[in-house]
Amino acid sequence: MDGIRDYEWRAWPVAWSGVWVGALAALAVGLIIGLIGYAVGAHEVASPRPTDAGKLRMIATAFNIAGAFFAFVVGGWAAVRIAGIQRAEPAMLHGGIVWLVGVALLVALAGIGATTYYGSWWSGLAPPPATRAAVPVDPEVARVMRNMAFGTVVGLLTGLVGAVLGAWMASGEPM
Repeated sequence: MDGIRDYEWRAWPVAWSGVWVGALAALAVGLIIGLIGYAVGAHEVASPRPTDAGKLRMIATAFNIAGAFFAFVVGGWAAVRIAGIQRAEPAMLHGGIVWLVGVALLVALAGIGATTYYGSWWSGLAPPPATRAAVPVDPEVARVMRNMAFGTVVGLLTGLVGAVLGAWMASGEPM
């Protein structure tokens, strides 16, 4: 038995109350950032000077990426602080679970049409009602749907990174 470890596998406990609060915090922060993004976009459109559509898309993209990231940073951080986790690995696990629960909630919200308030990065979770039954034949509609889906994927993956980083920061343990 020399050199062989005899150990018992132990599961990491999941603090579900922290996960749920973290997921709800991420949704709340995402909603606030999405509404701020709409306000900034509306301000640009309503301004007396001419508004460049490319500038609006850049502003929307910046809010989309930053909004998804920071919303889930807050969610991961809140979950780990509530759970009292002080080690990096279980903290990051909780951040990933916050993201999973948050995505499930976002898909449910998309199903009832409520993700429009979160900004354009979540619009790819549910296709527009007119296109649910069939594949779009208009090339412009297909291009818009492709861009929405790509933006949603970037937002989701950025949110995952944010949740894990926020959780790791809350643990206080260096890498």
